[in-house]
Amino acid sequence: MVLTKLASTGDIKHYLKALGVDSGGIPILASKATLHRFKIEHLHVGAANILKQDALSVGADLAVPRGTVTAQHTHVDALLIATTKQLGILAKKELAQPFGLKQLALELQRHLKAHRAKSIEIMGVINANDDSFYEQSRFSGSSALTKIVGMIEEGADIIDIGAVSSRPGSTAVSAEEEMARIRPVIDAIAAEALPKSVRLSIDSYAPSVVAYALDNGFQIVNDITGLANDELCRLCASYKATAVIMHMQGTPDTMQQHPHYDNVVAEVSDFFAQRVAKAESFGVEKIILDVGIGFGKTLQHNLQLLRSLEHFACFNKALLVGASRKSMIDQITPTPIEERLSGTLTLHLKALDNGASILRVHDVKEHVQALKVYEALHAF
Repeated sequence: MVLTKLASTGDIKHYLKALGVDSGGIPILASKATLHRFKIEHLHVGAANILKQDALSVGADLAVPRGTVTAQHTHVDALLIATTKQLGILAKKELAQPFGLKQLALELQRHLKAHRAKSIEIMGVINANDDSFYEQSRFSGSSALTKIVGMIEEGADIIDIGAVSSRPGSTAVSAEEEMARIRPVIDAIAAEALPKSVRLSIDSYAPSVVAYALDNGFQIVNDITGLANDELCRLCASYKATAVIMHMQGTPDTMQQHPHYDNVVAEVSDFFAQRVAKAESFGVEKIILDVGIGFGKTLQHNLQLLRSLEHFACFNKALLVGASRKSMIDQITPTPIEERLSGTLTLHLKALDNGASILRVHDVKEHVQALKVYEALHAF
């Protein structure tokens, strides 16, 4: 007899399939094997005691502070631990309970709905400006076209092209200047019919630039302001384009001047809820969410967001992460930009474990290779 402990991050469905389990039994057994952990903050003590008993009744558990049963405090924090099956049963039970548990139940159901297999895509970065933070990502004219073709050959699923730096401390430029920088690149792309070979993303929040890109075959609008401008919402809706809603605290020139959050995960989540609702009210149907690593965040904020990515799955949107060669790597272990590939791959593969499905990268070839190895590990 040989006993082997399976990795907690592995896909149990692959193991069950390899065992030859009946196809109808695989989702049932998988629902019993996948463990979910939720931190619940500021829970009414009455709700905590009800939820504790209901969790135990279905085989799950709720960790609560000492003194909860005697209501020493009106509100407490708690940790809910349950399998997929237990969570589904518990969510239904709490729909009929008081003290805000109905709302909690609806949130749990949203997370369950989002708990599904995802495809993974690589988004390559092209900067048509000379002041982006990573010099090797800067291209213009024919060199940009050559690099785009190279990224397609390396396996990029999406190419993200911008002409304005958003690095910390950078200043905005006029829409006219942005257009002057990016128009030759867009024209070259259109002339070579590249939109037929790869999905193209315009990294801009200037309506005139976005409109020009969409007119020339671009399908994605990557907006670091998170659709703050109503006109961008209208453009995305009218062209049926995908909108990337990114979170940023402040503006690029000020965002790293003492960024502060009481709860970074909750505040980014609230931002997404508001902007998704806004986008959908304009008729935007396809939305990607980006927590904005390095955009108005300290190192600890960035790490917390990466650890908590699975939380944002409740929105049922693809999650994009772009930590490529960013300064958070240097803050962990002092490293020049040119030598941050290893740190980038570590952050990005962890992001995939935690729910990301799109990686925005400078190094396409290396990420495609890493992704193939990653997928082989998860395919059993």
